[in-house]
Parts: sequence; structure tokens; C-alpha cells
Amino acid sequence: MSGLKPFIAKIATRQPLTRQEASDAFEILMSGEASMAQVGGFLMGLRVRGETVDEIAGAVSIMRQKMVPVDAPDDAIDIVGTGGDGTNTYNISTLAALIVAGAGVPVAKHGNRALSSKSGTADALSQLGVKLDIEPDMISRCIREAGIGFMFAQLHHPAMRHVGPARVELGARTIFNIVGPLSSPARVKKQLFGVYSPEWLIPGAEALRDLGLTSAWVVHGSGLDEITTTGPSQVAELKDGEIRSFELTPDDFGVETVSLDAIRGGDGAVNAAALRDVLGGAKTPYRDVALCNAAASLIVAGKAKDVTEGMHLASQSLDTGSAARALETLITISNSAAQG
Repeated sequence: MSGLKPFIAKIATRQPLTRQEASDAFEILMSGEASMAQVGGFLMGLRVRGETVDEIAGAVSIMRQKMVPVDAPDDAIDIVGTGGDGTNTYNISTLAALIVAGAGVPVAKHGNRALSSKSGTADALSQLGVKLDIEPDMISRCIREAGIGFMFAQLHHPAMRHVGPARVELGARTIFNIVGPLSSPARVKKQLFGVYSPEWLIPGAEALRDLGLTSAWVVHGSGLDEITTTGPSQVAELKDGEIRSFELTPDDFGVETVSLDAIRGGDGAVNAAALRDVLGGAKTPYRDVALCNAAASLIVAGKAKDVTEGMHLASQSLDTGSAARALETLITISNSAAQG
């Protein structure tokens, strides 16, 4: 059994894989037909040479074939980042997702426990009382009734067990940091996608276009895989098949520029407490940065025409208690599902 050998040999000569070759390679990799040495060599070969849009699209196609799907409305959005930026901020996309849900846009939130940070979305949500291990039909119910459902990546991508040990032992970012967030079990058509490096802005938008998304912002904020309030944020916008790039500053959102320490979080318990504070009305730097990401998401969703309207709708979601109610409903439904 040659496994990944022919693909590793091609990558070693710095040649890109075609989309079909990438699909074939990831089929082998995610079916458990390659040794851990081959998996590690293949992933690091791609990383060192630089992953291409075709390789990403080929990998995502196999992830989608093997995932456990979730039904979601056509207008649902995912708000997700690659992770791996090393900044240990609060759970910004998690709070932004609740704000967007409170503003009336259905959110199919895809995420995992922390790998390189102290707290991933799953860590914070479980601390808040959300049950993670529920069936796909109950996640769909959460989206319908709470406005938001959480898809715990490790439950929806069981084939990842074949690559998990190698990823942990490598201890470095791999193509899966990009592929994972692109492999929504709900097959959303709209996405706010944060990337750990600006080099992924345009390739990320191209990959989303190839995967059939209709509206997306790929964002990077001064070292963060989010829109930031610590400095300028770069955006690659996908809309109607066209990609354009621009920059946004905290001033564009009407918020203060802050230091990174102002939005640095802690473990799941610390971040969950900070999130509850904001839902309860606290005016903090965490609120501001989450509002910025929610505003961007509302533009992607077609709910807001610009940043000003997006910030208004996002603020309204918090101030009226809509975002807090979305969380409470999510907690109630997910727990009833887990018990039922």
C-alpha cells in the first residue's frame, strides 16, 4: 500500500497538487489508510511549500463527504476563525454570533475546543451551560428557535480522528487550520472567516467562492483572526462572485483603539464570565470588538448595508437583551436535547 507516498513525492519537488489529486490524497488520509509518518510528512510538506486554493478545495470536498451534516436555513451564517494567532483573546466570534442571532440572523456556529489558545468556542459555551453533544436535528431546532446552534467540530468530522494524533505531535499550523472552518456541517452560503495571517485573505476568499458561498468576508486584524479594535483590519470581501480588498479601522466602527491586553482573555471560565457581563450590559473593550465582528457579519448576511447600520443593529441586539435571550434559549434547548 503506497498511501500518500506519490503525493508526498510530488510536494517534495515543490509542485502543486491538482484539485483531484488533493481530493485523492485527503480521501486516503481521512480513511485511515496512511501511516502517521506519512500524515505528518504530507501535512508539513504542504505547509513548507505553501498550500494552494485547489488543495484546500480538494481537502474540503472530502471533509464535506465524510461529515455529519446539519440542516440550516438558506440565510444562515457561520462566524468562525482559523485560530492559531497566538493572542489568547476573549471568545470574540462566540459573542459576535450571539449578537447576530439576537439581531434576527440565523447562525450555524462551527467550532472546537482550544488547541493553541486557552479557550475555544466549545470551552466557553460549555462553561455557559450549553450542551455540546447533541444530535443534528436538535442543532437544527436550536438554530430555528434560539437563532443559533453550535456544531461541535469533533462530533461532525469523525474522520479527523485519523489525523488528530499527527496534528498534535506536529504542534504546528497545518492546512486543517484553514480547511476546518471552511467545512461547515450546515453548508452555509454566508460566512465571516477570520484568518491567522493576511496571506490567507485572498486565497480564503477564492476558496469560499469555489465552494459555492455567495457572501463572505475573510478578515485579519493586526495579528488576530478577527476584526480587531487594536489597529487596522484587512478584509477580502466575496460578493456576487467578485472579490475586493479594503481596510477598516476602529474609528470606522466608531469605537476606541485599545491595546491587545484590553481584549486578552483567559480560560473557558474567565471568558464565559466576561461574555455574560457583556450580555448583561457591561460596556467593555470586549463588547466593542464583538460588536465590530457582529456588524461585519450583519453586512455579510445582507441585514445591514454598511458598518454604521451594522453597529446600530448589533448594539440594539445587546441593549434590548435579544442576544442574552438567544443564549438562554440555546442553553435550554441543548440541555433538553441532551436529557431527552
